[in-house]
Amino acid sequence: MKITLNKQSSIKITGSKTIYFDPLDVKQSHDADYIFITHPHWDHFSILSILEVKKDQTVFITPRDLVEELLNIGIKEDNIFVVRPKEHLALKYLDIQTIPAYNIGKNYHKKEQEWVGYIVTIDEKTIYVAGDTDKTLDAKKVKCDLAFLPVGGTYTMDAYEASDLANTIEPKIVIPTHYNPKTNADLIFKNNLKPNIKCEILLGSEEHDI
Repeated sequence: MKITLNKQSSIKITGSKTIYFDPLDVKQSHDADYIFITHPHWDHFSILSILEVKKDQTVFITPRDLVEELLNIGIKEDNIFVVRPKEHLALKYLDIQTIPAYNIGKNYHKKEQEWVGYIVTIDEKTIYVAGDTDKTLDAKKVKCDLAFLPVGGTYTMDAYEASDLANTIEPKIVIPTHYNPKTNADLIFKNNLKPNIKCEILLGSEEHDI
């Protein structure tokens, strides 16, 4: 399995299928089998980037408040799966669970907006992409092999909170997302993890084997 973390939470996973989460500032490839969107903010829902990676039969998994915009750019309704938090969706090649993604004590991502993170099982690996969230009770219940957790603070949990979450759910591998690379948030996060959790720092748009 190959993984690219382009910027923010723009993730590409290539295994038996090619999956994008919140594609942003990506190069033209038209190779997406599946595109997952966590919420409508500009750094997670980019029409231009979607047009760079989608194919005619790309399947979209998205919260309800983005459906109209997807239809407006020509995505077929049959190719759009609308999800809410705490749902399970079984597709032909993927098993999907949605995890509520929201802030605690700040208003950037409200729980009632029903935005999501995803747990996706593919090629016998279970992958958690948290989206923009704080360290919530819902996130603490996740079980996965690989986790992508935001560490930037301000709009999400910070590096200390994210490392505490990782130490709670104990994925085999964890990758920090959604941070300014000029800060040391990624290193703070990595240095506060339990020794049994492997941390990969991938920001930079290069493809890595996991």
